[in-house]
Amino acid sequence: MGSKVRPITTKPLQPLSSHIHLFCLLCVLFLSALFLTLSEAVCNPQDRESLLWFSGNISSSVSPLNWNLSIDCCSWEGITCDDTPESHVTAVSLPLRGLSGNLSSSVQNLHRLSHLDLSHNLLSGPLPPGFFLALDHLLVLNLSYNNFNGELPLEQAFGDGSSIRFFPIQTVDLSSNLLQVEILNTSMYLLGAFSLISFNVSNNSFTGPIPSFMCMSSPQLSVLDFSYNDFAGHISPGLGTCLNLSVLRAGFNNISGEIPVEIYNLSELEQLFLPANQLTGKIDNNIIRLKKLTLLELYFNHLEGEIPKDIGHLSSLQSLQLHINNITGTVPLSLANCTKLVKLNLRINRLRGTLTEIEFSQLQSLRILDLGNNSFTGDLPDKVFSCKFLTAIRFAGNKLTGQISHQVKELESLTFLAFSDNRLTNITGALSILQGCRKLSTLILAKNFYDETFPSNIDFVSSYGFPKLQIFGIGGCRMKGEVPAWLIKLKSLELMDLSENLLVGSIPGWLGTLPNLSYIALSSNLLTGKVPKEFFHLKALMSQKTYEETEKNYLPLPIFISAVNQQYNHMYNFPSGIYMEWNKLTGSIPVEVGQLKALHILELDGNNLSGRIPEELSNLTNLERLGLSNNSLSGRIPSSLTLLNFMSYFNVANNSLQGQIPTGGQFDTFPKSFFEGNPLLCGGVLQTSCTAPTRPPTTSTTTEDDELKRTLVIGMTIGYLFGFSSILVVRVRQSICETYH
Repeated sequence: MGSKVRPITTKPLQPLSSHIHLFCLLCVLFLSALFLTLSEAVCNPQDRESLLWFSGNISSSVSPLNWNLSIDCCSWEGITCDDTPESHVTAVSLPLRGLSGNLSSSVQNLHRLSHLDLSHNLLSGPLPPGFFLALDHLLVLNLSYNNFNGELPLEQAFGDGSSIRFFPIQTVDLSSNLLQVEILNTSMYLLGAFSLISFNVSNNSFTGPIPSFMCMSSPQLSVLDFSYNDFAGHISPGLGTCLNLSVLRAGFNNISGEIPVEIYNLSELEQLFLPANQLTGKIDNNIIRLKKLTLLELYFNHLEGEIPKDIGHLSSLQSLQLHINNITGTVPLSLANCTKLVKLNLRINRLRGTLTEIEFSQLQSLRILDLGNNSFTGDLPDKVFSCKFLTAIRFAGNKLTGQISHQVKELESLTFLAFSDNRLTNITGALSILQGCRKLSTLILAKNFYDETFPSNIDFVSSYGFPKLQIFGIGGCRMKGEVPAWLIKLKSLELMDLSENLLVGSIPGWLGTLPNLSYIALSSNLLTGKVPKEFFHLKALMSQKTYEETEKNYLPLPIFISAVNQQYNHMYNFPSGIYMEWNKLTGSIPVEVGQLKALHILELDGNNLSGRIPEELSNLTNLERLGLSNNSLSGRIPSSLTLLNFMSYFNVANNSLQGQIPTGGQFDTFPKSFFEGNPLLCGGVLQTSCTAPTRPPTTSTTTEDDELKRTLVIGMTIGYLFGFSSILVVRVRQSICETYH
């Protein structure tokens, strides 16, 4: 009998619904328990109260703090709490919130606070007493860029050191406030800041010596920034123990003495920033031990001696700025080994020698080079033009000779070039080459090319020449010719100086069509003719708004404008001015000058201008200087000029003006010498009377003589008339008789 085949069947499964329901119920219970636990972990009540007190002392110009009382304070804007059951506030971070007001002492009750950042606000007033000691969990403190004032509340330790405590603080940034007074070496807080890494109090008003003692109590210090304060005296010992120090900044103070030798032991130092102090002595050759140094800025001091000959060992150096000192000798050839140099500034020293032997070609990272105002001789170093990324070059104020090389056109990023006050030749060749520098915005060639002729043909500069030139200075060259016609093509030009040359002819009216021109110096030339009224159509000076809208770039190197005896780092600060003094100009001052509302300086002295002082000058409400002396101007001084509240200089000496000098406003401050040489001027600072002179009284003798004279005249007149009438009657009668006969 065969086997019986069993049908394929499926064993019925137990229903899972009961298991699923049980699992879901457990999840719900777990989540509920978790939610109850979390809901209980609300912000610590004491911390919440402290935050409310803090917020009650401040306001925001941006928007109110989003601190809703119905929400757990651990969820408030800028607040962070720890994950302990007490939920203490550990961080308050509210930078750039437009906060103003005072810092409440209630912050000191946040005993677990480790991070406090209120930077870039408008908070003011002193820091609360005991502020630092109370916040003994603080790791990071950033109150920079506010208006906090007064002294730091740093309680002093006892002399035996028994009161010193440990504070875990790592970063302190109090920069850019109004804090002051001396930081004493007995500060309990700083003596106990064993973990401090960064301490920045720059841009305040702290006094006394630099607190070098901090290096002994905080051996982990990496950043010390004391710059832009009033620290004074010698640098006290102690900095040499900051063996981890990478940044030391103490520039723009009143520190004196020599650079401490112990600084050269700081093998980790990357930045040494000590400019604008009163430092003396030499730069020690031991500085080459600072192998990691990237920034060495010691400018504007009284340092002397030579640049260390082995400075090339600082192969990481990116910025070397030693300008405005008394450094002598030559530029070390080893400097070419600082191949990472980006900025080299040795201006205004007493350096000498030639520059052609320096291998500038190795400095392929160089962007800015300033060797001006020294005593370098020889030819221009053409090797400079192999530094392909140069944006700014200054060799001004030396004794360099030769001509500008075609290689300069290879510097595609060049924006600033100043070769003034040297002995260069061939102005035609120089301008032909330089017009090919497409990004050039500043070109200063003054006091070169002596007695050459200025190329003036309009076709000399191509339609693509000098496309971005904004500053063009070529004064003091004694160059001949006329105002170059090709200047009309320089539509970006804002400042032009052609002064102290031998230019002849008239001032072209088309200068007034240059849309961005706001400073023009044509003084001390041989220009003749009238001042064209079209010149005063300068668009950039028509209003303060148009003046401010013209592109005014930051200058990679400062320039000095002798007319106002001022150095400028930004084109926005240039005073708008028209300088035409000491020429041979004639005619009257065009009334169109009153259109230039943004004009600050107008100098027309030493010409042969005539006519009246235009009343329209009173429209120039921004005018600061008005020079009209040594001309042939006549009439009265317009009284409306007293409304020019910014005018600090007004000179009309040696003209033919008359009448009373206006009084009031700035006119009460001008000296007598500004009005002398005008015989018919009176009043004001001249202190002369303006009343008409009275006739002297007559004597009795004079009266009798006058009466006698009058009697004789009357008698003679009557006699003459009687005689003439008699003759006339006789002749008429004769004529009648002849007619009848």
